[in-house]
Amino acid sequence: MKDNMEMWIQKADVLIEALPYIREFAGKKIIVKYGGSAMKDSALKKSVITDVALLKLVGMKPIVVHGGGKEISKWVKMSGMKPEFINGLRVTDKVTMEIAEMVLGKVNKGLVQYMEENGVKACGISGKDGGTMRVRKKELPSGLDLGFVGEVTHVDTGLIDTLIEKDYVPVICPVGLGESDFKSYNVNADDAACAVAAAEKAEKLVFLSDIEGVYRNPLDPTTLISEITVSEARHFIEEGNAGGGMLPKLQNCIQAIESGVSRVHILDGRIMHCMLLEIFTHKGIGTAIIGDQQKRFYTGQGDVTE
Repeated sequence: MKDNMEMWIQKADVLIEALPYIREFAGKKIIVKYGGSAMKDSALKKSVITDVALLKLVGMKPIVVHGGGKEISKWVKMSGMKPEFINGLRVTDKVTMEIAEMVLGKVNKGLVQYMEENGVKACGISGKDGGTMRVRKKELPSGLDLGFVGEVTHVDTGLIDTLIEKDYVPVICPVGLGESDFKSYNVNADDAACAVAAAEKAEKLVFLSDIEGVYRNPLDPTTLISEITVSEARHFIEEGNAGGGMLPKLQNCIQAIESGVSRVHILDGRIMHCMLLEIFTHKGIGTAIIGDQQKRFYTGQGDVTE
């Protein structure tokens, strides 16, 4: 009986710890960039959907932007072609664009179906719907042609906000509409999530991927940084500490903060309920990037700052 009582007290403590965060973020928009292993593993997928449902039930307004790169590559190979990338961006000719739009649409509706199965009202759209995401052709300094790869120039939030007002969770796939030629363009999902978050002036932008966060020393897992300001992130990059896939992630985070997003989180989507652990606990489990003038939630003493 005593052991059971201690377990229930611990559960109550978790709920009490979450209260200031629920109060802080109630009514605020949370953009979730969904990608990596969390999209492939059914248990992890259920964990993410449960997290989104809870965010919605406690009064937040989640918006999901998803990728699908691995699935696109699989179908490109099945079509007898070889996936090609330049600087981490997919070279997208006309045929590849048709495949990408088909696959992303399939992924999009699959996520909607999964959300509905788990009690979350959701509506899937692409950036083309309602002119939500207008883009221009992305140009590389090298002059190499990426084909139908877009760079977001404008996000119209009208359709997204209408869905939220009608109690739906918008699920957005990163296909944009050319601003002058009205053709379909493939958009990097991280870039699309940043653009949506900036247009919505979101309280939070959460990146779910296969990395745990930002480390001061990538070889030492004990050096995970819980919170880092934009200035500190810039210095981190200048010192050459952001290698591989972390560099564009941090650059996206900085851009989002400077565009009006309050906080950006980099989380390991392979950890069950990572969003809840990050948003509703004092220290969290990933890395939060904040503006230079933003208050820190984690003081190093396990307390929320005033």
